[in-house]
Amino acid sequence: MTVTLNNRISGEGEPLILLHGLFGSLENLGGIARRLEDGWQIHALDQRNHGSSPHTDDMDYPTMAADVIAYMNAQGIDQAVVLGHSMGGKVAMQVALNYPDRVKALIVADIAPVTYKARHDAVLDGMKSLDLKGVTTRQEADKRLEAFVDIPGVRQFLLKNLERIPQDQVTDKEQIFRWRINLPVIDACYQNLAAAPEGEGSYDGPVLFLKGADSAYIQDKHQDTIRQRFPAADLKIIEGTGHWLHAEKADTFATLCRNFLES
Repeated sequence: MTVTLNNRISGEGEPLILLHGLFGSLENLGGIARRLEDGWQIHALDQRNHGSSPHTDDMDYPTMAADVIAYMNAQGIDQAVVLGHSMGGKVAMQVALNYPDRVKALIVADIAPVTYKARHDAVLDGMKSLDLKGVTTRQEADKRLEAFVDIPGVRQFLLKNLERIPQDQVTDKEQIFRWRINLPVIDACYQNLAAAPEGEGSYDGPVLFLKGADSAYIQDKHQDTIRQRFPAADLKIIEGTGHWLHAEKADTFATLCRNFLES
């Protein structure tokens, strides 16, 4: 069953859907939205179990792709460009593979259509183990999370998912923060999220893969699979960036997207 995704719409023009990565929200691609909203109508979405979208007990790429199509139907969008980063890139690929007539073009940021080994076990363990009782500031939460996640930038990204519990929902006076994401379901469904997009077909429309030069998510060994699933794919590499290429080099990222879409 599909869910109604939280969204933010800005700009005017042909529709461009933005899909964030794991543990993220529509805010993560805000810099790209601002740089492209002069030429496209941007539809930034919170995916299920993330941001302000509904929590559900199931989570896999066909289901998440169906959420995007349900959103398009509700908005009266027949066809759109779909751009996704990391997990969002896999959702975007699944949309194109399952509903090719609904996708005008596809942009995939630093992810390949392959199954990856578990990369987030430490992060999930840390978030699950973090005791939020007695935490009154994000700084305190950061200090506690440091025992599990030693990279400050990663902790700051994860802690964007902390939200204050509304007064009418407080059940324990010692806990004023909670996770906004549906952490138990993300943990239970993690193997689904590490998997490749499902199905055996291909999407023959225009596709741009963007890779961070310092990231290992798209490798030479993935090229055959990319060409099988996306025969018209082009690959651009952004130097001096890792997996967070859209944030580290936002101007370059947006320019490459613009050039691709205008061509």
